[in-house]
Amino acid sequence: MTQTTPADESAFSQFGLNPALVRAVADEGYTIPTPVQLQVVPPAVAGRDVVACAQTGTGKTAAFVLPLLHHLSAQRGTGRIRALILTPTRELAAQIADRIAAYGRHVRISHAVIYGGVGQRPQERALSARPDIVVACPGRLLDLMQQGFVDLGGVTHFVLDEADRMLDMGFVHDVKRIVAKLPTARQTLLLSATMPRSVEALIAQMLKAPARVSVRPDVTTAETVAQTVVFVEKAHKREALREVLGREGVERALVFTRTKHGANRVVRDLEQAGIGARAIHGNKSQSAREAALLGFRQGTTRVLVATDVAARGIDVDGISHVINFDLPNVAESYVHRIGRTGRAGHSGSAISFCDRDERPLLTDIERWIRRPIAVGALHGVAPSAAPLVRGDAPARVSSAPAPPPSRELGGDPARRGRRRRSGRPRRPEFSAR
Repeated sequence: MTQTTPADESAFSQFGLNPALVRAVADEGYTIPTPVQLQVVPPAVAGRDVVACAQTGTGKTAAFVLPLLHHLSAQRGTGRIRALILTPTRELAAQIADRIAAYGRHVRISHAVIYGGVGQRPQERALSARPDIVVACPGRLLDLMQQGFVDLGGVTHFVLDEADRMLDMGFVHDVKRIVAKLPTARQTLLLSATMPRSVEALIAQMLKAPARVSVRPDVTTAETVAQTVVFVEKAHKREALREVLGREGVERALVFTRTKHGANRVVRDLEQAGIGARAIHGNKSQSAREAALLGFRQGTTRVLVATDVAARGIDVDGISHVINFDLPNVAESYVHRIGRTGRAGHSGSAISFCDRDERPLLTDIERWIRRPIAVGALHGVAPSAAPLVRGDAPARVSSAPAPPPSRELGGDPARRGRRRRSGRPRRPEFSAR
């Protein structure tokens, strides 16, 4: 744990936060705000609505929890819910609640966590204690509202976390029904990893003249990941996947598809071939997602098939292979996908299938990572009928120098003592997921 001096604490004092919160930040061993915190905390502390486009792992949770605790600690409790944080999954709800407890340890702010998949009675008791903050998933919150256990008439601060994922999981109508019960005189913070039109429409309906923040994380690809692209026609992709999964050394594979239905089709095909696989995406129930992730983590499921949005909650060590069954539509997503292998100094492999229609996506990815991806081949699987070229150039096997090491903004505290390859100490950075 990095030792924090009073001088270090001033990095967070600059925000004008309650000193008790700055002390709690120091207690956690954090010293330097991350870019998203530098951009979100000042307007949030000033009382403005804020829209932040930021990935998980950039410190966004602390960016909204600290201003929230600051405002609530400056006011007397009302005996009513004063702040509501909506999040799409119980895992995220639990993580946010953990950060509220950590940063609010020196202030008298109470909170309750509401989500489905567990018994309702303990949550009823937690609500009867009149918490200041409620962290909730939309489905269970609506159930409790309809039963008369939740009154949102006193809410002055509202946070919608992972908005794009919320909409991808089909919660848009639930979110709108909940927001309709909130007072119009409130501060609203919306955080999202991407800003599709559906999220922009929500912003227009829910926020008033928001400050806009966009933080792009360092997206260099990891040195420890061997990257390969295989040109194969779309009709042969499932055959290609079976061939890859049959190779020696493929111990735990995370397979990415572009759509939920595509993930289901891949799982059905693998199961018919005798390869154990589970899917995780927004159409799956909370319990089904948890069961699939637990089996993958414990090793009873060797192959997990996921969409980009559903995969954000996947943090599993020992993934030997990431396989891009479909190339992502957004080049940046490629980096986040393959970053799930080759962790903690271990080697990993990323294999991408590219059909004729996906050539432009491959070009975008190579521009994004600033290097060509080595071309590979499969045994017994017909390659793409189109020439293996990018533009008019012959297919290449990458000989480009390795990119600089990837840097995780505000990684977990255990990593803060590591040193950069240049020999300079890694700067301690502050994050909460």
